[in-house]
Amino acid sequence: MLRYLTEDVVFQEVPGEVSLAYTVTGCPLRCPSCHSADSWDPQGGRPLTPDFLIQRLKDYRGLVTCVLFFGGEWQPCALLALLAAAQRQGVHRCLYTGLDTVEPRLRRQLTFLKTGPWVRELGGLDSPTTNQRLIDLRTGAMLNHHFQGGHSHASTHTTPDQSETELHSGILARG
Repeated sequence: MLRYLTEDVVFQEVPGEVSLAYTVTGCPLRCPSCHSADSWDPQGGRPLTPDFLIQRLKDYRGLVTCVLFFGGEWQPCALLALLAAAQRQGVHRCLYTGLDTVEPRLRRQLTFLKTGPWVRELGGLDSPTTNQRLIDLRTGAMLNHHFQGGHSHASTHTTPDQSETELHSGILARG
């Protein structure tokens, strides 16, 4: 079962969406300079179950259009159950991960995916030098330009990699 440290309604993390966002606890990546280091403890926070999520989405019906998970890919079965619950409620689904890719079975359940570890020297989504990418998985459109002052970039699409073999080895080795 996944656990969460914070629940927030956010307006900027997924362009064009009002998201119910959960900071999931237990991240094994431990990126240097992580702004969410307080969420690393896997026993921290509260349980995040499908029933709880469904009730919260009902509470926010008509107000939120997306559910956003900051992490959780290290427990794919638990995250899949949450994604399925969110889909049944008719909202988009987004995952922010520090990995470069996630399992295809997770990708198939997502509307949006932000990938890439935090690297201070490269910056976040608001930096033109970032290694992070936010992708609309329905179209393959890269959405980074929404964070970078609205400037359009020559490369606005990417081809989502669906390969079963391209899982991030670091997360599997730890896990």
